[in-house]
Amino acid sequence: MLDAYEHAGISQFDRAIDWGWFVWFEKPIFYLLDWLFHLVGNFGVAIILLTCIVRAVLFPVAQHQFKSMASMRKVQPKMKALQEKHKGDKATLQQEMMKLYQTEKVNPLAGCLPVFIQMPIFIALYKVLMLSIEMRHQPFALWIKDLSAPDPFTPVNLFGYLAFTPPPMLHVGVLAILLGVTMWLQMKLNPAAADPTQQQIMMFMPWMMMLFFAPLAAGLQLYYVANNLLSLAQQQFLYARTPGLKETMAAPAK
Repeated sequence: MLDAYEHAGISQFDRAIDWGWFVWFEKPIFYLLDWLFHLVGNFGVAIILLTCIVRAVLFPVAQHQFKSMASMRKVQPKMKALQEKHKGDKATLQQEMMKLYQTEKVNPLAGCLPVFIQMPIFIALYKVLMLSIEMRHQPFALWIKDLSAPDPFTPVNLFGYLAFTPPPMLHVGVLAILLGVTMWLQMKLNPAAADPTQQQIMMFMPWMMMLFFAPLAAGLQLYYVANNLLSLAQQQFLYARTPGLKETMAAPAK
């Protein structure tokens, strides 16, 4: 509708909506989401279908990242041995590490590249779901009557049986709890970090994300819950498809 005003001489009137840096990428995703909504008639189902499409497109990237992580885990004991041997000589350590990467045919940056590829997509999806006027007052199922509002059901007040409204910081809805639990399960399937400090940070990360997403729109929480469930299914598929991969990922952590 805003685009149509350009024909009346109002240039870039569509920028009244703050799409951000990835406007060129966000609009096609919005058009796809809007098309799915008109196809199925339920905005929550449209969000789930959009999540499935995004995960299917990114599957080769995620598979490459997963295999790169497995390769790095495999050479991690040798890396630790080199670090202990040359801990006082950084120049020699870097040379020996490069030789190790060449010998084992491992690229330490290979696992980072897919993350950079996925970041614009996730930022674009976040912006689309936050800016979608079409999502306002749209129901999904059961108690979710408005996907643009936070999840109204929370165990803090026994799902409404206690006569008080929790403050925003304590209002953790069912979708936010599912987000935290699915993210925790996803991290359990991933190999544990070698650094104890990183292990503690990763242990608290799902519950921090749960609290962060709790006051946001239920449609955004629904997207991340569906994304986490698909990630779990994808990890199980890759483990089943590649025999010995799970043992390779877990062995150094043990």
